[in-house]
Order: sequence, then C-alpha cells, then structure tokens
Amino acid sequence: RKFLKSLIRKQPRDLLLVIGTGVSAAVAPGIPALCSWRSCIEAVIEAAEQLEVLHPGDVAEFRKKVIKDRDLLVVAHDLIRKMSPRTGDTKPSFFQDCLMEVFDNLEQHIQNPVVLQSILRLMERGTMVLTTNYDNLLEIFGQQQGKPMESLDLKDKDKVLQWARSHIKYGVLHIHGLYTDPCGMVLDPSGYKDVTQDPEVMEVLQNLYRTKSFLFLGCGETLRDQIFQALFLYTVKNKMDLEHYMLVLKENEDHFFKLQADMLLHGIKVVSYGDCFKQFPEYVQDLTAQICKQRSPDADRVDSTTLLGTSCVDCAKRKLGENGTDSPKRIKQSD
Repeated sequence: RKFLKSLIRKQPRDLLLVIGTGVSAAVAPGIPALCSWRSCIEAVIEAAEQLEVLHPGDVAEFRKKVIKDRDLLVVAHDLIRKMSPRTGDTKPSFFQDCLMEVFDNLEQHIQNPVVLQSILRLMERGTMVLTTNYDNLLEIFGQQQGKPMESLDLKDKDKVLQWARSHIKYGVLHIHGLYTDPCGMVLDPSGYKDVTQDPEVMEVLQNLYRTKSFLFLGCGETLRDQIFQALFLYTVKNKMDLEHYMLVLKENEDHFFKLQADMLLHGIKVVSYGDCFKQFPEYVQDLTAQICKQRSPDADRVDSTTLLGTSCVDCAKRKLGENGTDSPKRIKQSD
C-alpha cells in the first residue's frame, strides 16, 4: 500500500482530524442513522413520526425531499425549522428529542473500533480532533480505554479557545453540538452568528486551518456544510498555499480525479482509501501506523545540563579509578 510521503511524514501534533459520518458508520454499522446524512435525516423523520411531533403530511413531504433533493443539508435545516418554534428560535425543539431517540444506547453498538483506536493513538501524540457528527462514539470508546475524553461545542467560548490552543489533549470539538447536550446543539446556521461574529474565536479557529494539516476522515458532505465553510473554508485566504488531506472512496475514476483537481484549489489533497468502504478502517489503521513511526524532532534534542551532569560523573569515576579506590574517601571532620 502506498501513502503520500507528504502526509505520513507529518508529526501527529501537526495534524487536525475532521471526523465525518463515515467514521461512525465504520464503528457502529448497526445504526443506520450513522451511515450518512441521508440515513440520519430518514431516521429523524421516522422518530418524529413515532413520537408524533411532525404532522403526517409533513412526514410524507420530507420523505419525498430526502429521495429527490440533492442538497441534503438544506433538507435537514428545513426539517429542523419545522420542529422548532415559529418565531425562528431553535430552542426548544423536537429535533433534539428525535436525535436522542435515534442515538439511544450508542455504546452497545460499537462493533469495529479499529478507526477509533487509530484516532486515539494520534490524539495521544498531540493530534487535535473536531467533528460534524452529533454522536459521541469516540468519547465513549476513549473513556472505556481510560482516556479523559471531553466533548466540546462552540457555545462554550473558553473551552473552544483552550482546545484551539492545544490545552485539552483529549477534547473533541463538535461544531454542530452533541445530541446528549441540547443546550450546546446548534440546529440552524443562524445559531452560529455568536461564533462567526466573535473575532477572537474566529482568529484561533482560522489559525488552525492555516497552521495545521486537516485530515478529513469519513467526510462526504463536510465541505458543503455551511458551518464548516463559515469557520474555515471560505474565511481563510490563499488556500492553495495550504496542505490538507481528504480520504475518499473511489467508486468512479472520472469523478475521483475531477474531485482531486477541484479540491486542490482549496489546498486539499484527495486520497483514495480504496474502492470499497470496508477498506476504510484498515487504511486508517495503516496510515496511523506510518505517521506514528516518524521520529519526533524532540527525540533528537539533548539536554545540555543532563549531558554535563553525566560527563561529570564519568570524570569522577575515572579519577577514583586512577587513585585505585572504588569509593570516595570519607573526610575526617576536625574536632
């Protein structure tokens, strides 16, 4: 298997992982809502029907939209608005209840943790993680492994700033919020204006896009996500000077190579992990192993005081040897 040298020679601390639905789909294939945006919307519609929080006519209409409409993010936003107050506010919203119904008992559905193990291995070495997912599979698995995982959202400015400055090693930033914390969920693009209008937060986030190499894992719709675009994609200039990476499924060669050419304009190198989704976990595992094999520059640094201390001890030993003694003589104290 061949890997881009420019990617595998990155230090883990120079990477920022962007986790999409593909990661969750690989980890918990038994939950259809985790497989894609389409599956998630379909599951939310079904939950809304079962909970009787959406009119039967609206249920039928949204099911048609999911099949026909190409822009699923617009469908999702329309669905959220339909289950939110008519005033335009996003809270309270039945959408939160539907997500809780869809993602109930996630920990029982982890079947293939290979990708999560790889992500944790990189996090141990300083890689940062953000996600567009509402689920917390990574945090659940990390806690099972004894890691002090922390879920973050954009509503908590202080935490976001700490995370962006690499002060929360096992922090996972959910840019859409987390289903277990309704207060932190942002259900509509208008809910992000407090973030996008805060120069301090925007500066640290955009600085990450300029200084880190983003590695997109399982991200299909992420680059079309209005929030990701507002935070990173369309607000950072000179994108062709950047070097980010995206792992994708190569189903069609023409589409794949066109995507490669298009994404280079955004400073993103598109890489195929294979022509079958089942190859994704193994590819991530092998890629992680290659990255973690790289020797850290810190490993070659020598502490001069330690070196001096060692040489002084060696000198003392040699001096003792020259005098024919194995241990320093005790100095007799005068009365």
